[in-house]
Amino acid sequence: MNFLDNYFKLSENGSNVRTEVLAGITTFLTMAYIIFVNPSILGDAGMPKDAVFVATCVAAAIGTLIMGLYANFPIGLAPGMGLNAYFAYGVVKGMGFPWEAALGAVFISGCCFLVVSLLRVREKIMNAIPASLRTAIPAGVGLFLALISLKNSGIVVSSPATFVTMGNLHEPAPILAIIGFLVIVALDRLKVTGALLIGIMTVTVLSFFFAGNTFNGVVSMPPSIEPTVFKLDIIGAISHGLLNVVLVFFLVELFDATGTLMGVAQRAGLMKDGKLPPTMNKALLADSGAIIAGSVMGTSSTTAFIESAAGVQAGGRTGLTAVTVAVLFLLALFIAPLAGVVPAYATAPALFFVACLMLRELAEINWSETTESIPAVITALVMPFTYSIANGLALGFISYAALKLLTGKHKEVSGMIWGIAGVFLFKTIYIAG
Repeated sequence: MNFLDNYFKLSENGSNVRTEVLAGITTFLTMAYIIFVNPSILGDAGMPKDAVFVATCVAAAIGTLIMGLYANFPIGLAPGMGLNAYFAYGVVKGMGFPWEAALGAVFISGCCFLVVSLLRVREKIMNAIPASLRTAIPAGVGLFLALISLKNSGIVVSSPATFVTMGNLHEPAPILAIIGFLVIVALDRLKVTGALLIGIMTVTVLSFFFAGNTFNGVVSMPPSIEPTVFKLDIIGAISHGLLNVVLVFFLVELFDATGTLMGVAQRAGLMKDGKLPPTMNKALLADSGAIIAGSVMGTSSTTAFIESAAGVQAGGRTGLTAVTVAVLFLLALFIAPLAGVVPAYATAPALFFVACLMLRELAEINWSETTESIPAVITALVMPFTYSIANGLALGFISYAALKLLTGKHKEVSGMIWGIAGVFLFKTIYIAG
């Protein structure tokens, strides 16, 4: 106990082993839904679900262990929501990338992330991006996730006349998905730990009785990770049009991870006078290393989870909380049969709930300044309507720079924004041509 106290500085942070372990369990329960959701999403990209399940658990364990042991931060990491959707539906299915090449692009974005973290320029990049676009990106990703979840549940289907329309709500899948969503919202409002996981498992159990699902057991030895580990194709990523994909991965990872780290640090009382703690750069490095490790294992970008705030609320203040989360992800490897029977319409309610939470970011936009609000709206709406996060980012940055230029406010635009807008404009024209 003395070793743990000294290593993690428990007493210095006003904590103890029992509190940290309980906080870790709390964080894991709020994050565990990713074990079921990530294989479902990446499976749509043609990746073997069993191997992705193992890769998800291992990548989460490695990233979180680095966060705990190196950065001493109470934050869990796992393959990020939104990033996995862009990987599967934007890059693989939308752009025609083989999933191996998409993993290569994730690896390259992780290396770029590591470089900017080592050079301590990550905060400068964040500060250069206008607040309106920073808030629009998670909102747009939320709308994108909402569309995916409605499609997976059968609530929304394609229509030759109107593009999309209401599905058949008399079928088991949409009915169970609606029930699951209501359960999740109610449990979350009642502050029940693991609300998303309980919602997923509730729908899965009901699917055995009402949707013809079959039970294959709960516990077994982990499946083989061989189909995905070290299968990333860096050369393929470069040959398929690296720039656009890596830039989107990089920007979304940047806003998502950095914002999460700052938000959780604020809630944990680790920020002094509004300034980042000295260990924040270690946390940024851990986050960057987790992306690289995840791509090697065979999953989309691994990032810090905002659900870690639940563990902080339970008293977690040090890396021992994160180490506990990592151990639990490794133990989760032995529930592969349970993960395999979770249908897409069971994870859809969790996706939709996450989407609803992400949309609250729109409240932060300055709606009275149209050169700020219009590009933000364009960014958010184009993502779901073109089924591409990349397109939303591209048109958002281009419209922001163009409107500032046309209204004589070009001095408000940083050189970095001009550069990003220029890259996206070149890419858009290049594709159009």
